[in-house]
Amino acid sequence: MAWAMDLWSKEWGGTVMVSQGRSYRLTDLEQLIAWDGSERVGLAAYHVEEDRAEILSLNATTRLRGIGSALLQTLESSLRRRAVRKVWLITSNDNVDALRFYQRRGYRLTGIHTGAIDQARRIKPSIPLIGQYGIPIHDEWELEKSW
Repeated sequence: MAWAMDLWSKEWGGTVMVSQGRSYRLTDLEQLIAWDGSERVGLAAYHVEEDRAEILSLNATTRLRGIGSALLQTLESSLRRRAVRKVWLITSNDNVDALRFYQRRGYRLTGIHTGAIDQARRIKPSIPLIGQYGIPIHDEWELEKSW
């Protein structure tokens, strides 16, 4: 658990994630860890409610090695076996790499929540104002995949 907490702290600025105004602690989520031999190389954190699952984070310690793709594929297979019919996630409007990643794997953009990140900063002030590629962070993008 300490490794996952350190990863979330590094990647997300703490061990609490805010999605659509709701706070999630890493310790309250199901987790799937990717391994390369004896080394942890990725983490998916998610929660399941009835026949829907929300991915709160999908992190690979090294980019462009297929870790994220393998994690996502393994997670989706596991969720299918559990009779989950829909997987969804939220990402911030600066995360254009995630938008590309998920769309290439069959996820569809289903919503834009204008100002949601601005409101989330009230709960988690550590959310930066400026994100990837110098893009100001204000909104949440919602993506989903059904089967």
